[in-house]
Amino acid sequence: MDQMIDTARMDLACETIRASCESGQTIAFVSGNFNVVHPGHLRLLKFAAEQAEVLVVGVNPDSTPGVTLAQDMRFENVRSISFVHHVVRLGTNASDFIARLKPTVVVKGKEFEDRANPEQDAVDSYGGRLIFSSGELRFASLSLLERDANVDMSTVRKPLEFPKRHGFDISNLKGLLGKLTGMRVAVIGDLIVDEYVTCDAVGMSQEDPTIVVTPLMTRTFVGGAGAVAAHAHGLGADVKFFTLVGDDEAARFARNTLEQHGVNFNAFTDQTRPTTRKQRFRALNKTLLRVNHLRQHASDAELQRQMLAAVERALKTSDLLLFSCFNYGCLPQDLVDAIADLARSKGVMMAADSQVSSQTGDVSRFRGMTLLTPTEREARVALNDFISGLAVISERLVERARTKNLVITLGAEGALINTLADGTFTSDRLPAFNPSPKDVSGAGDSLFMASSMALRAGADIWQASYLGSLAAALQVSRVGNLPLTSAELVREIDEAGFSHE
Repeated sequence: MDQMIDTARMDLACETIRASCESGQTIAFVSGNFNVVHPGHLRLLKFAAEQAEVLVVGVNPDSTPGVTLAQDMRFENVRSISFVHHVVRLGTNASDFIARLKPTVVVKGKEFEDRANPEQDAVDSYGGRLIFSSGELRFASLSLLERDANVDMSTVRKPLEFPKRHGFDISNLKGLLGKLTGMRVAVIGDLIVDEYVTCDAVGMSQEDPTIVVTPLMTRTFVGGAGAVAAHAHGLGADVKFFTLVGDDEAARFARNTLEQHGVNFNAFTDQTRPTTRKQRFRALNKTLLRVNHLRQHASDAELQRQMLAAVERALKTSDLLLFSCFNYGCLPQDLVDAIADLARSKGVMMAADSQVSSQTGDVSRFRGMTLLTPTEREARVALNDFISGLAVISERLVERARTKNLVITLGAEGALINTLADGTFTSDRLPAFNPSPKDVSGAGDSLFMASSMALRAGADIWQASYLGSLAAALQVSRVGNLPLTSAELVREIDEAGFSHE
């Protein structure tokens, strides 16, 4: 609709909107000049969005009193607001469009309540409602919240001395990334659905010492082993993902999301558990509380047999097998051992990451891997050793797990890289590439995935761990475990942000 909407064009716009709505969905309508979208507009539009399932916004024509910008520019400004579903260019007054669209509710600012409102006759003609509200003050910050959630404010600093010590140039990593395209990767492990609830910090309750917040915006992501699978596809791999789910909406969300990301999703439904879901309540860019909805018991024998048979079929055409374990029941030891034996028999490279966070776990139970990537705590839990130095921990874990390469992640202190080659144990350290992370969830997943794929593509552990650390640094520069892409890594490799160790 490039010109003013006359009667025919209004009818076409209404038909288009109705056709995009599901049967029975309610519609809210707001109109205005929208010269500059300011906090008052956001409050009003957010309120309108909460009154119905679909929000339609009409942008007044250039001839309307008070308009200072061209309609096309104002149209684009409104269209960029995430919770607006449809934007139309109005060619006449809003009442004519309302009479044709017949929205469930029309919303106007509170200041219009005591004035003459021609929209009233239009909504009365078909039984709609006219509501007056200017929204709530707390939504003035919504645009800032959306910006913080979406914009990459990366502060990545790439160390120079490490590549020099190990005989490679950072720019060579672009060629390595090219080798990842088309790699056939099988991922098996615990799926997690992560919900981020961004809140306005109201203050402290007067009745008891309780922090009071008001939820403003919820964003949902696929995490856990699902994120590893999505990251792998983002780097060009052909990915098959195997996991346990419950019979619930979270499982359906995960399937839809991962299939949109191009992941071959193979889920086995366990009626005795929900799909693992973690809610994080955040305010002022900090996480206040995490609520876990999960069960940790092992899957039953029949489900394990089904999963083993499916993975066995996938291994016939796989280059790399990744175990991504959170100890929530998807990978009991007998299943791990059986899958690992199959992979070895078919010459498929294996890597594993086993997180323990608040529960017990033992990363050393994944024996014979090409790569393990535990945190320091996970390494110490596996050995039940909270006293020895990291060098001792590293050597003992390599020996116990019979792994070729071990990367112990140290959070803000970076990572300790260890390798055993020709009987010689060698270690080196990488600093944290991003000193100002926005959200650390997903850092380990991206490091594990990128490092493993790089090793399979022929890189040594030094190049692989460097690429993995770079992937983790990009991941923590944004909120939510969104899939990385090769293009993002290439851009970061080309950036001039280097630092000396």
